[in-house]
Amino acid sequence: MESPTQRKTGGRSDLSPTATPPGDREAPVGLKLDLQRTETLVIGYGSPIRGDDAIGPLAADALAAAPLPEGVRVIARHVLTAELVEDIASANRVIFLDAAVDGTPGEVRVRELYPDETAVSTMAHFLNPRELLAWCLTLYRHQPEAWLVSAAGQCFDYANYSLSRAAAEALAPMLARVHILL
Repeated sequence: MESPTQRKTGGRSDLSPTATPPGDREAPVGLKLDLQRTETLVIGYGSPIRGDDAIGPLAADALAAAPLPEGVRVIARHVLTAELVEDIASANRVIFLDAAVDGTPGEVRVRELYPDETAVSTMAHFLNPRELLAWCLTLYRHQPEAWLVSAAGQCFDYANYSLSRAAAEALAPMLARVHILL
């Protein structure tokens, strides 16, 4: 017999062996979602006026402009805010797109994300992806599969949607990695 979690996620378990288990406590009653579940939600985020930090929303815009498989929704944001939790809760898979300040400029990395319940903040001005996943789990009792696709930036000086050469060259490989995850 399927558990409620498996029914919500098409039969897959929400926690992989490497995931941080939610603990032995009873999960809170989740909020009801009247939304139809999206297969995949892609969220590109970063500051459009901080050079290479704009690669997240620029990648999201490029992805949204191209043909996508059915069930894929793309959002571009300046920062991650609490309002995105409901969107995340409506997805089976979430892919975050962002710039990285570490690494060789232009290097594209993919890593799986899990909720970080210890990082749950006051939901003030901005959040990180793992905080949003923790809020999703706490409020909606749903943990979508989650990935971060990042490209290491070179220049984060003031510039309006202007990428360094290294970041601009990382855009296509970044999108290729997203397509693999879709």
